[in-house]
Amino acid sequence: MNRRWVLSSATAVAAAALGAAALRSRLPDTGEPLTIKFSHVVAPDTPKGKAADYFKRLVEQRSAGRVQVRVYPDSALYRDKEELEALQLGSVQMVAPSLAKLGPLGIQEFELFDLPFLFDSYAALRKVTNGPVGRQMLERLGDAGLLGLAFWDNGFKLMSANRPLLRPEDFRGLRMRIQASEVLDAQMRALGAIPDATAVSDMYPALASGVADGTENPASNFYTQKIYEVQRFLTLSNHGYLGYVVMVSKAFWTGLPGPVRALLEDCMREATRYEQDIAKSENDAALERIRATGDTQILELTPAQRAEWKAALAGVRTGFQERQGTRLLQEVEQAMGGPARAGS
Repeated sequence: MNRRWVLSSATAVAAAALGAAALRSRLPDTGEPLTIKFSHVVAPDTPKGKAADYFKRLVEQRSAGRVQVRVYPDSALYRDKEELEALQLGSVQMVAPSLAKLGPLGIQEFELFDLPFLFDSYAALRKVTNGPVGRQMLERLGDAGLLGLAFWDNGFKLMSANRPLLRPEDFRGLRMRIQASEVLDAQMRALGAIPDATAVSDMYPALASGVADGTENPASNFYTQKIYEVQRFLTLSNHGYLGYVVMVSKAFWTGLPGPVRALLEDCMREATRYEQDIAKSENDAALERIRATGDTQILELTPAQRAEWKAALAGVRTGFQERQGTRLLQEVEQAMGGPARAGS
């Protein structure tokens, strides 16, 4: 066994033990562990769901049980539109909403991530979320009394319906389920579709009943929410990105003992690395599971068809710049090393 590995592992174990001891010495001696409720709206076997469970394990192990994280997946506690209010009221201590949900809080810069064909890879995306631009955006959450801890990925979105979606005109007249977002609303209207903003927990029944005709989501959500059962066609468009921000209320965070905050920050950094590492592989695996069911026909765009989508959606970026100005998009372009690139 490599001696350096043994030494580094021993050092890590010793550091964890010292951290747990320091934590116990600072926590109020009530005999009760500190409990953190972590609510989210997707299934446990998505990238976000797995990372939330991983964070829980890290915190409980490294705190020697003095801090407990209770994870509530799949809208078990709160639905899409309720979880941010629950966080602000103190009903939960941690949430990981999609970036689109921050616009209604008055922090509309986060709708940047909804722009179609903005990022061409996870590597380009992380130059933004893991860099200065991402840190500045997390700091903006303070205006709403919130504290952003990390960006988590789901992945690049696909389009589904009960008819093939290969050209912009194929969307005409379809009612497409989206998250509430000015950018996503504009995206569907640019394609000739009717946007229908509903909670993720309502997505399957809306599609099954015909209230909605189609939707967009990464493959992991299509699979875990069983959308393939009620959609005949799935287009590998990779036209947009779905990500999350893990957040707490500032009041809760500042009220924690310093050693607790330090432990949670360390565990969140490690959980974020884990989450970002598995996001693409989880979506690739979900797509293969969908393919294996035989329920949904998977379609790929030709280069010419992709160019048509980009042309049809170009005005969405222009509208965002008219509302938000050009500064933010320029900073994103610079972070990625050039003009904002169209998705692959």
